[in-house]
Amino acid sequence: MAGSYNRVILVGNLTRDPEQRALQGGKSVTKFSLAVNNPRNKEEVTFVDIVAWDRLGETCNTYLKKGSNCLVEGRLVVRSYDDKDGVKRKAVEVVIDNMQMLGSRPQGMGGDDAHDGGGGYSRPTANAAPANNFSHEDLDDEIPF
Repeated sequence: MAGSYNRVILVGNLTRDPEQRALQGGKSVTKFSLAVNNPRNKEEVTFVDIVAWDRLGETCNTYLKKGSNCLVEGRLVVRSYDDKDGVKRKAVEVVIDNMQMLGSRPQGMGGDDAHDGGGGYSRPTANAAPANNFSHEDLDDEIPF
């Protein structure tokens, strides 16, 4: 029997500022939506709801704004819930474990290239906490891109 694999990689622009909420038990969740264009048909846009938990969510909330271009990686989740009128609904979301900001640097971050040798700004990258005892920083040299 074949296994299964659930992995989503998206590049798009935020349709609104991220919204962060604190939950019972100390966890926090951040939600935002990405507009992803179809490369074959520029007028076709897919809007995808994104969910980021805890530290990754805090990073998204701090650095991402409406219009920001970013790459997200995660897994597709379909969940059911009852709305305020008691009607059964489904939500399709991508729960991310990695986010990479793309495009130009945000206004007011880092120095200008003439004064800092061109290396004063490093685009934030955020990963969810690893499930085992090593950190993603240990693997930075191993990633081929």
